[in-house]
Amino acid sequence: MTAKFDKSRLPSRHVSVGPERAPHRSYYYAMGLTEEEIARPFVGIASAGNDSAPCNTTLDAQADICRQGVNEAGGMPRRFNTITVTDGIAMGHQGMKSSLVSREVIADSVELSVRGHCYDALVGFAGCDKSLPGMMMAMLRLNVPSIFVYGGSILPGSFHGKDVTVVDVFEAVGQHAAGNCPLQELIALEKVACPGHGACGGQFTANTMACVGEAIGLSLPNSNMTPAPYRSREEIAVTAGRQVMALLERNLRPRDICTRAAFENAARVVAATGGSTNAALHLPAMANECGIEFDLFDVAEIFKSTPYIADLKPGGKYVAKDMHEAGGVYMAMKTLLDGSFLDPEPLTVTGKSIGENLEEITWNPDQKVFYDVKTPITPTGGVVGLKGSLAPDGAIVKVAGMERLRFSGPARVFDCEEEAFAAVERRDIAEGCVIVIRYEGPKGGPGMREMLSTTAALYGQGMGEKVALITDGRFSGATRGFCIGHVGPEAADGGPIALVEDGDTITIDAVVGTIELEVSENVLAERRKAWQPRANDYQSGALWRYAQNVGPASGGAVTHPGARTEKHVFADI
Repeated sequence: MTAKFDKSRLPSRHVSVGPERAPHRSYYYAMGLTEEEIARPFVGIASAGNDSAPCNTTLDAQADICRQGVNEAGGMPRRFNTITVTDGIAMGHQGMKSSLVSREVIADSVELSVRGHCYDALVGFAGCDKSLPGMMMAMLRLNVPSIFVYGGSILPGSFHGKDVTVVDVFEAVGQHAAGNCPLQELIALEKVACPGHGACGGQFTANTMACVGEAIGLSLPNSNMTPAPYRSREEIAVTAGRQVMALLERNLRPRDICTRAAFENAARVVAATGGSTNAALHLPAMANECGIEFDLFDVAEIFKSTPYIADLKPGGKYVAKDMHEAGGVYMAMKTLLDGSFLDPEPLTVTGKSIGENLEEITWNPDQKVFYDVKTPITPTGGVVGLKGSLAPDGAIVKVAGMERLRFSGPARVFDCEEEAFAAVERRDIAEGCVIVIRYEGPKGGPGMREMLSTTAALYGQGMGEKVALITDGRFSGATRGFCIGHVGPEAADGGPIALVEDGDTITIDAVVGTIELEVSENVLAERRKAWQPRANDYQSGALWRYAQNVGPASGGAVTHPGARTEKHVFADI
């Protein structure tokens, strides 16, 4: 069964082959392995499973089922766990500073576990937002044959006969503050919005990055949109275990799959589905692991020329379950390929190209979720990049479902999210203003918090498209309204956003892609002379370490130089 694998060329030889490895093998015998099993390739099965939130509660079970496929194909499965910080619970308080940092910790911990134990291949299971890119970053960094598996989305809740998600609860908080939602109604909604296991159901960050997993070729075709409670997830897990062994036999590695063209395909799918602006942070970070130059501006350029075709929440009607029933990610990719918006050449974990995989897909004109590219919802993408005097290093806005794409108004400046949220709660935000929340960037936060609590409260008060909100932090994939994030350079680095004062006019044009601070250069020069860097409250621990190493949001907020400077790849040790 293992004759097709030459273990003398695999990393696991360092812990299992030769007389000098007898002490190492004694540990494997202690865990019940046989001599034949120790002689097989070792496959790491990484799970981000935990009890912190429903996004992650099925992952360990799925990872354990994956062992079956690895065993059947002649490998030796070795399961281990990594952390997750779940945004829905971390949102709206200091805990959100840990969210983006967790992406790096996840990637680092998976890397260290695989390196330390010399695993030959990797299957990764993730559910909540940052665990998806974190897991894929580790795969690209290690470059051992790998498959990414999403744990699946939650089923929609039902309230007053309508499908609801956790975002409806966030927005109901704003409605309650505005006096438009009785407390008992809010309590009734919170009890039914999330009916079971799985990640947030709309086209928020988790489902956006699940789409990326398929579009970029690291996930099995049409696997990721299957909801978490469905029994068919078991077969997906087993198939992933079998297929990773086929990749190992062929020595087909993540960097063979994730080429520049594959990253462009992934960005197309994000734009076409109205995905999360967080993808503009995670795709550059993943590209960094491959040594590929692919920053915010590259992503934004692709967004600009991609039709928006998926009627998904938060800008549209449908959730991930509906997307699955409509044909999944590959149904969206089918019409994009037919319209020449995708490159068919990049390989996938099937061993076939994207184009070959899509030959097996027939466009379904009867489904309601995806529009044909010939008749899109809008002719350009659901996400737009911005650049201008307020954001020389770029910014990004999600326009899917928005009617108003231009905005100009006086600034209302806050130096942290809590101050802004308090002003929203007490209804101290004027219609027509541009809310600026700064010192929330990767370095300044530290951790680049998402602002869903604030934006959802505004929307719940009916102010969602009557104000604009700008930050050097981030927005949840669930955010809707005129919300611009990733403004760079960030305030902590002395970017123009640090110089904005109350009453300054800010003009945003999401049609042409500009964001301008209407203040003269002379005035800004005087303000800059008076500006002083600020120390944050985190002067020790993981957040301090992150702030010392993190780069700008435009490059993915990464903490190391990536593949461009590496001396060797783990897979070749």
